[in-house]
Amino acid sequence: MTSIPGVLRRRNIVKVAIACAVSAPVSGHHSEAGIDLDSLLTFEVTVTEFSWRNPHVYIAAETIDERGEPVEWALQMGSIVTATRTGWTRDSLIVGDRITARVYPARDGRPYGMLESIDKEGEVLSIGVLFTPQVTASASTLEGRWIAANPSELFDYPGGLDGFFNYHLNLTEAGKAAQAAYDELSDENPDSTCIGRPTPASIVSSSLFPLEIQFDEAEETILIRSAGSDEERTVYMDGRSHPDSGERSLGGHSTGRWDGAVLIVDTRNFADHRSPYQVGVPSGAQKHVVEQYRLTEDGTRAVVDFMLEDPEYMTVPMTHSRELIYSPQIEMSRFNCDPEAARRFVPR
Repeated sequence: MTSIPGVLRRRNIVKVAIACAVSAPVSGHHSEAGIDLDSLLTFEVTVTEFSWRNPHVYIAAETIDERGEPVEWALQMGSIVTATRTGWTRDSLIVGDRITARVYPARDGRPYGMLESIDKEGEVLSIGVLFTPQVTASASTLEGRWIAANPSELFDYPGGLDGFFNYHLNLTEAGKAAQAAYDELSDENPDSTCIGRPTPASIVSSSLFPLEIQFDEAEETILIRSAGSDEERTVYMDGRSHPDSGERSLGGHSTGRWDGAVLIVDTRNFADHRSPYQVGVPSGAQKHVVEQYRLTEDGTRAVVDFMLEDPEYMTVPMTHSRELIYSPQIEMSRFNCDPEAARRFVPR
């Protein structure tokens, strides 16, 4: 096993220049699956459905092709959480609305795309999902709700979230082969069946979804929950060991301890997962994650570091560090992934 202090001391954080235009979409989850981010189409459509569901809000809309035939488009937005953040509500559109849509189309030519923005009666409604959190309070412990202090950092990589992991994961031959064989536009993609992503996904996705930490001193446990996909983990603080390696679950088994004021969480026993990093690289029985959580001196921020190793698929461990802002005002609404909405990006 590689110890996290040693890995983190050797960490060399590289800032990657933004290689996308300012108007490029900011997305998460499977939202870029099969999408041509180098093309942006603009056309008028009539809304036939406005589906307010997770993991993605969808607009079904009809337009007329060059032959005068009606064409039904499926237009994908972000989650309810991120759509609400930019001012959308379930009543923002109704059937019959005439809108101008700016769309990144599917690479395979079908009438499916990811929305960049729409124009409704002269008002431009953006589909941007990021916001810059403001310091509004301070905490005395790690308990509470947190969100990434610099959410755009994750999307400074060409390809957004996919680019982030493609840059940081150094793959074995098995990892490369699995990634090459991965079909993101099929039921092989866990997102199409509402299968969540285990840690460190909650840390990485804190750019989009808040993270909540709750202490239970009576039970000697800590609960770590993400508003993305309702990921929830119990961290056992009573000194127990991990169970036998045959006892595996999607979220793994987490034990924790304090090193002074630093919370150290060790997670093993992950069940097999086809694409926990969104890019088709699997994880399996050897996956191991160590996280460190530390409150800053003024209590307005927490610094979170993690080390991820999986020798079957990764040649060296991946490390990452980020700063979270204490945000007690943010709601932790249930994600409630809808299976029908989840499969909508898969060609029928």
